[in-house]
Amino acid sequence: MEIPLQQTEKWQNLLKSQNETTFFEKENDYNILAVEKHPKIGGTYLYLPYGPYAQDKNAAESAYKRLESLGHEKNVTFIRIEPQNAEIAPEWLRTGKTIKKVKKSKDLSPKETWILDLESEIDAIYQGMKQNTRNLCKNYQKKGLKVEKFVFDQKNPEKTAAKIKILADLQRQVAKNHKFGAFSEKYLKIEFEQPFSTLFVAYYDPALDPSPEKIAKNPFPVAASLFFDHEDTRFYMQSASDYNFRKLPATYAIINEAIKDAKKKSLKKLDFWGIAPDGAPKSHPWAGFTSFKKSFGGEEQKYAGTYDLIFKPQKYKLYQNFRKLNRAIRKLAR
Repeated sequence: MEIPLQQTEKWQNLLKSQNETTFFEKENDYNILAVEKHPKIGGTYLYLPYGPYAQDKNAAESAYKRLESLGHEKNVTFIRIEPQNAEIAPEWLRTGKTIKKVKKSKDLSPKETWILDLESEIDAIYQGMKQNTRNLCKNYQKKGLKVEKFVFDQKNPEKTAAKIKILADLQRQVAKNHKFGAFSEKYLKIEFEQPFSTLFVAYYDPALDPSPEKIAKNPFPVAASLFFDHEDTRFYMQSASDYNFRKLPATYAIINEAIKDAKKKSLKKLDFWGIAPDGAPKSHPWAGFTSFKKSFGGEEQKYAGTYDLIFKPQKYKLYQNFRKLNRAIRKLAR
């Protein structure tokens, strides 16, 4: 299994751009990237997104031994981990013999994701899609859509940074309609500035629309998506589309162009980044976009999930109770 992007120096640089305090250690057979967190109650904890990374069981033993030592050095309440491969995790992770307690936490990074193999010819990839998805990918131009690709230009930062505003504005619209918090434009700009980021924007262009009833006079953006490239994989990370133009296959157009662009770069996989778990009801908040992602073909990949390694049980209990209270207050405020 390759080293997760979230356990590399590249991700540490992104976190530093957000003024996060981090700890990074790279050995021959394991990586540890931990982010220091300071909740209002419960003391300090460390969070390892999709980490630690270890090549094998022996490396995992070394990585977790170093984590235990780090926890004591930093005097933390707990360490939140997300090992991608549970099979090589050391025995104490499952039994809690070394650290007083190991507790399953609510998953932060997706535990289940959807992977599309890009090594086949494009026609074979199309054949693996559902028929409607295949038709929308191949014929989106007939609806008046075009897709443009942007990468951050260090020589012209203001012009290219303005493109991320498209995604930020669309995300705010989606967040308002569905009543959840959107990422700030500042945060999205930091992501876009990273060397591994690519932004795709779908525009409705009336000049391309053959239908007699055009919906506008001038081109305008209707969807945008931000992708991260790491090793041989392209990750589908941030996306939003204009609900008022939901009948346009804008997001299908973006995925189609992102696939073709990834193949030009000799990338081997597209990771759709998170789906609802097996057997989830239709009411699950991820049900809709899970169906959308699976319609492109591919297969599921599962990770171990999120766990807390607890060093200070009493403070951890305070932290957990405070979180429950916050969730209850937010629920009442809706």
